[in-house]
Amino acid sequence: MRIKAVMILLAIIFCDRSNAQTYNPCDKDATVETRWLYSSMQRLIGAGVIFGHHDDLAYGVGWRGDAGRSDIKTVTGSYPALYGWDASGVELGHDKDINSIPFEQQRQYVEDVYNRGGVNTFCWHLNNPVNGKTAWDTSKNSVSQLISGGVHHQDWVDRLDKLAAYFKTFKGKGGEPIPILFRPFHELTGSWFWWGKSESNPEDFKNLWRFTVSYLRDKKKLHNLLIVYSVGDNFRNEQDFMERYPGDEYVDVVGFDTYCNNNVEQFKTVLNQQLAITKKIATVHHKLAAIAETGYQGIPKSDWWTNDLMAVVSKYPISYMMLWRNGNPNHYYVPFPGQASEVDFKAMANSYQTLFQNRITPLRIYGNK
Repeated sequence: MRIKAVMILLAIIFCDRSNAQTYNPCDKDATVETRWLYSSMQRLIGAGVIFGHHDDLAYGVGWRGDAGRSDIKTVTGSYPALYGWDASGVELGHDKDINSIPFEQQRQYVEDVYNRGGVNTFCWHLNNPVNGKTAWDTSKNSVSQLISGGVHHQDWVDRLDKLAAYFKTFKGKGGEPIPILFRPFHELTGSWFWWGKSESNPEDFKNLWRFTVSYLRDKKKLHNLLIVYSVGDNFRNEQDFMERYPGDEYVDVVGFDTYCNNNVEQFKTVLNQQLAITKKIATVHHKLAAIAETGYQGIPKSDWWTNDLMAVVSKYPISYMMLWRNGNPNHYYVPFPGQASEVDFKAMANSYQTLFQNRITPLRIYGNK
């Protein structure tokens, strides 16, 4: 059964390319591997949702830095297919990210993921460049000071230079740049980060986004980035979602971050609405759709994965979803051995509604790499 499923997936992704339309990355100079990844992710729509986990290889519940370890792999026998990381701190010259992962170790994880045929995505909880406070600073008008002509514009450029220098260290075995799903200014419709809805006006925000993407790809020559536009969980219509959208030439993936609380039925209702909106926008704008962050802290409901999350997600043609991190015994979003939802999580992983590393690797989503 497993072999048959893999053969079906291979047929999907390597079918006659002339008979299936795919869309190009917004970067017209994207690398071959980046184009392959974007095309492969489009062709896998309907074959299963690419399943991801933030900081999966770096730590989990009760451990940190154990070589080859992953809470997901311990439970299911396979790594996730997508791995989330955070660049926060690299722009300040720190040697570790916001979750205390040494950047040199993080870089090795990124390369390991790519070499085994997985996908890497980065967010960036960077400190406010205007006042040095954390990403959660809600000072007004910081964005306006970072755009071209703003008094702190050069400070923004300096941070982008450091980010670009770090991203350029991600190399495959042949020296090729490793493709990255880059998710800047995430949860941008919320008001809990310095780049949020109440902290900046839409036009200034769009200008900062456009400058950021253009600078990284045109000035710094980072042609291995697929850009993710990820709103918060507070949108309820297309207008909310698109108010700060910078334009199709600056975006490859449209998605949102959303989390379950103890009102599971409400979560399912809202998730259904959010996915319907995101699907429509992705279709109209020729982008991939994704749940860029999600989870249920502590997963107290033993059948949440199959009966709640996938019962909604499986109805929609989304490319991937990423679960948040397993930080400690009081802050985790995927099960570990003995956790209440472990059995149900295994059932989801084996359902062919999801794509984990064991199903992604044979597909060679980067071409012949």
